[in-house]
Amino acid sequence: MNVANKNSRPTSGSHWVRIPDGTKVRHRSEAYEGVIDGLTEIISGSDRNPDGKTQYRVKVGDGTRLLVSEDNLNILLDNKNLVLLARESELYRRNVTDRLRAVFAEDRFVTIGSKGLASPGK
Repeated sequence: MNVANKNSRPTSGSHWVRIPDGTKVRHRSEAYEGVIDGLTEIISGSDRNPDGKTQYRVKVGDGTRLLVSEDNLNILLDNKNLVLLARESELYRRNVTDRLRAVFAEDRFVTIGSKGLASPGK
């Protein structure tokens, strides 16, 4: 039995708020952008999501998908400071934005086209 990386995050998998599929994200250090395309269970390694067993699949173009843990992702916002989600209504995006802002630090949100922090917009 593998124990989740308890020292890096106090939340257990049962309280984890997953970034929804279709959400546009940017890698925090490598700066490439892509779209969340699901989860993949990881058999070995320590860089996992708070559930202790998965990483996000991020589609970065031309069918290429990379596996990335939540700690390495920023969430992209539009000019209304709403999470960018493919083909979703503004009401749904507002709901997702509120849910994600409740669990992620402000520095995890960036406006599309910028390399800096997003304004709070609240």
